[in-house]
Amino acid sequence: MQSALSLLVSVAVALRLGAVSTASAEDVRTGHVMATMALRQFPLEITVPDSVAAGSTGPGGTISATLGTVTVTDARPSDPSWSVTVSATDFTTGGGSAAETVTAGEVAYWSGPVTGSSGGGSHTPGQDTAQARVALSVPVTAFSGRKTSLSTQITSWQPTLVITPPLSAVAGTYTGVIVHSVT
Repeated sequence: MQSALSLLVSVAVALRLGAVSTASAEDVRTGHVMATMALRQFPLEITVPDSVAAGSTGPGGTISATLGTVTVTDARPSDPSWSVTVSATDFTTGGGSAAETVTAGEVAYWSGPVTGSSGGGSHTPGQDTAQARVALSVPVTAFSGRKTSLSTQITSWQPTLVITPPLSAVAGTYTGVIVHSVT
C-alpha cells in the first residue's frame, strides 16, 4: 500500500519595479501627508497566480498541475525584447531530510502556448508542448517576446508542472516555490 503525498505549490514572483516613497509617521500625526506616486521609467511587469494545490500521488507517481495564468505586460516606450525565467525550490515536508524532499530536478515545467495576447509583436514559448517540458534543476526560459509598436504588449500563458516524487519519499504535504522573473 502506497502512502499518498500531497504537494502545495506556492507561486512567487520577482519583479523589477521603481522605488516608492512613503509619508513619514510624523507627517501622518500632524496631518501633513504628501501625495506620492511610483514612477517606473520602463514599465515591464509580470503577474502570477497565488498558491496552487498540485494534488497527491504515491512515491514514484506523477502529478500534473496547471499553475494558472501568468501575464507579462510591456509598456516600455521602445521595442526591446523581454524574457521570463522560471526556477523552483526543492519541495519539502517535515524537517526536509532526504526522504522528505522532492528536488527541483524532479519538478518539470512547460509553459504551453500563448493563451492571450494584445499589442502586437512576437511571443515565443519556452516549452510549447508537454513533450518539451524541462526539469527545474536550473532556471530556464519560460517565455520571451518583443514589442513591435509603441502600444502596450500583453502576453499570457498557463504553465504546467509535472512533479515526480522519488520512491524514497515519505508521506506528507510538500511545499515548494516556483519563481517567475521578467527582464
